[in-house]
Amino acid sequence: MTIRERFEQQLAELRQDILQMGKMVEDELDLALRALDTLDAAMAKQVYAADEEVNKMRFATEEKCFTVIVTQQPAARDLRAVITVMNMIVDLERMGDQAKGIAKVIPRLQQHEEIECPLEFKQMGEMVANMLRQSMMAYQSDSVTLARRVATQDDEVDNLYTRAFGKLMKQMAANDQPDEMEACYELLRVARELERFGDLATNLAERVIYRITGQLKELNLDT
Repeated sequence: MTIRERFEQQLAELRQDILQMGKMVEDELDLALRALDTLDAAMAKQVYAADEEVNKMRFATEEKCFTVIVTQQPAARDLRAVITVMNMIVDLERMGDQAKGIAKVIPRLQQHEEIECPLEFKQMGEMVANMLRQSMMAYQSDSVTLARRVATQDDEVDNLYTRAFGKLMKQMAANDQPDEMEACYELLRVARELERFGDLATNLAERVIYRITGQLKELNLDT
């Protein structure tokens, strides 16, 4: 195997690691949302375990990136590919943290089962999961078009977040019971975790575009 062939193999392994990590985070989010829907504390604990695996994957992939840089000394497009991986694993790990943040509130919400999640939560969960999938598909296929599509969905997630936030604030203002106010506060945290998950999915899409074009800029509807 030539040096170049070995390098190509290492780059292919890094790409596969990103796709695997993306699937792990998607599964972690799904687990957290199902735990939230059922207020299942045991399932919430599984989210913690899943997040530990995501963290391990991040550090293992990061170590591979360092090895590639030191041994291959890549330049130009090849270096950009490695840098993209190093940035994406950080965002993916943070997305896992957002999913874990949802799981954290479940034991507290169990004490307030009469409080219902805003309907926007389900929509937000579905949309941010789809944004993650599309970002991973864009990375796998080197598709700038698909990466840009993520931004339009992020705007809708932000709109849903605003609506859910408004509803919960009204509930808090209408209640003088500390328990109910606490429950609303915990649900506000869930809304924020989902909104942030969408932001990080957009970050992934931006990194995909950087890998392909060499241009790194914030995505919006006009780009």
